[in-house]
Amino acid sequence: MDWIQNLTKVIQYVENHLTDDINIDEISSRAYSSSSHFQLVFHLVMGMTIGEYIRNRRLSMAAQDLLKPNSKIIDVSMRYQYETQESFSKAFTRFHGIPPSKVQRNKIKLFNPLTINITIGGGFVMSRNLSDDLLLIDWNVIDGQKSNKPTSAEIYNKLIDWAIKARGQNQEVFDALSAWVLDDSEWTGDKLAENEQILMQGVFARFKEQNAKLRAYIKELESSGVVNAAIFGALDRFDEELSGKPGDERLRETVAKMFSDFSTMLERSVREKIAGYPAGSMHATDMGYINYLKDCDAAVQWALFMPEVVKKHGHKINRDSFEYIEIGKVRFIGKEFAKNPEIHVARPAEALPELIEMLPEYGTEITALCHLEHHHGGEVNVNQCNMMGYFCKADTPVPEEYDYYEVPTEHAGYAVYSSPNFDGNYFDAAYEFTRDQILGDNVHIPYPGAYWTAEVFLEGFFTGSGAHRFGYLFSVEL
Repeated sequence: MDWIQNLTKVIQYVENHLTDDINIDEISSRAYSSSSHFQLVFHLVMGMTIGEYIRNRRLSMAAQDLLKPNSKIIDVSMRYQYETQESFSKAFTRFHGIPPSKVQRNKIKLFNPLTINITIGGGFVMSRNLSDDLLLIDWNVIDGQKSNKPTSAEIYNKLIDWAIKARGQNQEVFDALSAWVLDDSEWTGDKLAENEQILMQGVFARFKEQNAKLRAYIKELESSGVVNAAIFGALDRFDEELSGKPGDERLRETVAKMFSDFSTMLERSVREKIAGYPAGSMHATDMGYINYLKDCDAAVQWALFMPEVVKKHGHKINRDSFEYIEIGKVRFIGKEFAKNPEIHVARPAEALPELIEMLPEYGTEITALCHLEHHHGGEVNVNQCNMMGYFCKADTPVPEEYDYYEVPTEHAGYAVYSSPNFDGNYFDAAYEFTRDQILGDNVHIPYPGAYWTAEVFLEGFFTGSGAHRFGYLFSVEL
């Protein structure tokens, strides 16, 4: 029971330090474990990563603080370790569904401290249900539609309805599959045949069958103009992965071994590469085979329903243009908010004078001042870094007391937005609008290692309200 006791201590430690800078290594030491092993055990026991838990508790407490008289968003964001009001607003809106400026008691989500209760039953049976929990297309519903002679749009909307529901359910099943593959107690010789049936037939074969039938339906509907053409690329990639030919070279040999001789799954090292990280691509710098299958499944769903979501964004914020641009090899130079808290309110000429003098020689086609956010190549929404500065050529010398970020992608999705009466929430809307367009186009966002975003101040730096036009950059791999 040592692990249970240690995790209980960790939860209490987190509760006592929600307003402090919480270090994962410090937490791990309290559980008498290495950082990597602690994070894996925490996720397996709690069903979420330690980073997600801390973030959920902070955002829950932040909402309650904002309900207090005379509370200010900037003060609450700093209290709960957000470097900027913009990053806090973005995280708050994702969690609660409303921006912090519109917080109401009956609309916030409460996330209470976790507790651990142990119940010992008749053994671990989750694996038998995992493949059945996947939400696949009910072809009886679709075929029933066809017999009633519906329009192409009506049939396509049925597929969209499935995609929306599946996106909410399947990601949890894939994460559970990863956790199951990593559970040594489930991978003994007497369970091998059953486990092979679960993965090879219950998961891989069922998705291949669904993809083939879905492709045929989409082909039939294509001439009507209702189909998002990006669905074909998403299906192509998914089929390649399901055929045992992963795009990640690091996994190809291991996946080929599993497909040719399933008994290799008795080796822990093989299962680690197959499973990856139980929380998926938003958290794993080295993804596993199941992580990639999860992303492929999501890409198919996104290609179906995301175009309708993108249309709805147009009612929230004005988008003037969107394109994929090549930025090449560049270095972002500026100053981090954490080291220079005054940077997000200072004028660039005052805060970045040395850099501005260098721009005529070292600047790029993205000439405007930018607010860049990245995560040091690690888990998204953890170890966040905010910088104010400029995109510069890759070999640009970094002035003394300046910070820099070697931009890991050479392409970006680039949108330009305009607002007649700007406030900070428009950046959150621009983030979602840009991201969802990229997902709907089946363009790869490289979570987490090469993930970054940037707000582009096309009309100069601004802090107040009024009409503004600004750009939004989102890292992609083409």
